Amino acid sequence: MTDSHKKVVAVIAFVIFLLFCGAVTWFIGKPMIRLIRKPEEFRDWVDSHGLFGNILFVGMMVLQVVIALIPGEPLEMGAGYAFGAIEGTVLCLLGTVIGSMLVFLLVRRFGIKLVEVFFSVEKVRNLKILKNKKQLNFVVFIIFFLPGTPKDLLTYAVGLTEMPLKAFLIITTFARIPSIVTSTVFGNAINQQNYLFAIIVLGATALLSVAGLFIYNKFYS
Repeated sequence: MTDSHKKVVAVIAFVIFLLFCGAVTWFIGKPMIRLIRKPEEFRDWVDSHGLFGNILFVGMMVLQVVIALIPGEPLEMGAGYAFGAIEGTVLCLLGTVIGSMLVFLLVRRFGIKLVEVFFSVEKVRNLKILKNKKQLNFVVFIIFFLPGTPKDLLTYAVGLTEMPLKAFLIITTFARIPSIVTSTVFGNAINQQNYLFAIIVLGATALLSVAGLFIYNKFYS
């Protein structure tokens, strides 16, 4: 295959991927979030599918990471409600690891053009983490650790750096744990009707999110 043919195939594949992302967001993403926002119905849906329900939920988490337009917090809270804090956390982490790996490999394959599907070029190129190679691992950990930071953007942006896939997955997986645990614990507290504890968790998360967003905007954006 000649270079010109390879470019044509790459463009066609990219356009198909773009259309696929739009279709998935509209036909699957929106109904999925509506289901998650009805905790009782979501738990009944999970129970009715048995073990397959767990697999489907992991697929939802993968989809959420890959299609950056789908918010992740409702899924994490829904996991806590339907599966409990521990199992919900495990399923969320598994889905985010798989989704992050797919995003990383896709960005390495298609480069900035893929990132542009979800984020503006200016927003990506202005990211300080892309320019600070010495502290890249530390900065990525902090951003994924703090609530309120744009993790979807960073998941795509890190693929443009020289960070190895193994390091990226290890750093982001451990860094995501506190945020995911907070969401699943909140969902589980709602399920147990422990509303006071749920309000405390939600309030603490909101404060941490504001602090995280402030730190990100001041030092890393």
